[in-house]
Amino acid sequence: MLDVTLIRNHPEQVRDGLRKRGLDADIPAFLALDTEFREARTAVERLRGERRRISAEIAARRRTDAPADELRGEARLLADQLAAAEADLAELAQRHQEFLDGLPNLPDDDVVAGGKENNQVVGAVGSPPEFGFAAKDHVRLTQDLGLVDHKRGTALAGNGYWIYRGDGAALEWALLNHFLDAHRRAGYEFVLPPHLLTYEAGYTAGQFPKFADEVFRTDDGHFLLPTAETALVNLHRGETLDERELPRGYVAYTPCYRKESGSHRTAERGTLRGHQFNKVELFQFTRPQDSDAAHRELLARAEELVAGLGLHYRVTQLAAGDTSPAQAKTYDVEVWLPSLGAYAEVSSVSNARAYQARRGGIRYRPEGGGKAVHVHTLNASGLATSRLLPAILEQHQRADGTVAVPEVLRRWGLPEVLRPA
Repeated sequence: MLDVTLIRNHPEQVRDGLRKRGLDADIPAFLALDTEFREARTAVERLRGERRRISAEIAARRRTDAPADELRGEARLLADQLAAAEADLAELAQRHQEFLDGLPNLPDDDVVAGGKENNQVVGAVGSPPEFGFAAKDHVRLTQDLGLVDHKRGTALAGNGYWIYRGDGAALEWALLNHFLDAHRRAGYEFVLPPHLLTYEAGYTAGQFPKFADEVFRTDDGHFLLPTAETALVNLHRGETLDERELPRGYVAYTPCYRKESGSHRTAERGTLRGHQFNKVELFQFTRPQDSDAAHRELLARAEELVAGLGLHYRVTQLAAGDTSPAQAKTYDVEVWLPSLGAYAEVSSVSNARAYQARRGGIRYRPEGGGKAVHVHTLNASGLATSRLLPAILEQHQRADGTVAVPEVLRRWGLPEVLRPA
């Protein structure tokens, strides 16, 4: 949620930031509503104060048997006025909150305007592999090597699902173990959160109410998490931390559940896009002055993991319109898929600034005293596996149909080479 004080004091700054996302919010209308809301709140507080005064005077007269009929009449009239004023305030408060809830985060100053066409490549490591043979795509490789069973996955759950089998399951689990081991050694606390969350969790993450229809929901009001970020940001919801506790770093493994899945188009076949996939997620709670450094550190961690798998990749800074609504700035780490001649994102590394913390009431108390301050929240995929496996297979394939397994994964019981089944 945006700081309402920022909107009041710097409306043009807010309008300009939202326009970078392609959103032309009616800030003047909100400021008029905000004034009406504050005046209504003041009127209710005044009426409540008057009610307390009259109630106290009636009580005092009762103790001395003094007549109070006139005051009781005033109290009844005041009660009617207060009820009407509270109803007006409730209606204004709802409209006020709905407007704020609908606003995305303001992009950082160095985030360019526009949609994904304006995304900027800021770095690349390695070069696309060149093959002296007829290279296979990842779908053919998973079939030949017996790694993924799409037919039976569809039979079990429908389109957009698959089953890892044999060395495919072992490779998937090795990737997850490798990532978790690396992050735990770096000091991140390992968390296994629930997969079913409450509406409040989605609201704090910034996904609800706008994107409430894009998740799998249960009849009792819960939803399946689309990413572990949604759980991790809520670990300290409603809490005020001590400054010495920051930064707090967490790493979680979960499946991720998404309503949107791929199609039979080449760019979305295989495990590239589905209703369920595995991901290791990193999350940090920091002081505002530390969040830029934390953002760089999270990006470096994601890059280190991709580079350690021997993959060619690039880093892209997203334009404002392509950045998630809750985030102020995002870098994507993208691996090269030779069969597509394109890059696919395996990690989004984002800084939400105070947006999520304000929605979730997450603050810290400065050591020197003073008013509690909202923390900054950051997240990074560390990493998602469903696109890594295709990249590993395609970039490390050999002329004889085998695929070299990255050395860092062999400690988890994998062979040096994956061979056709």
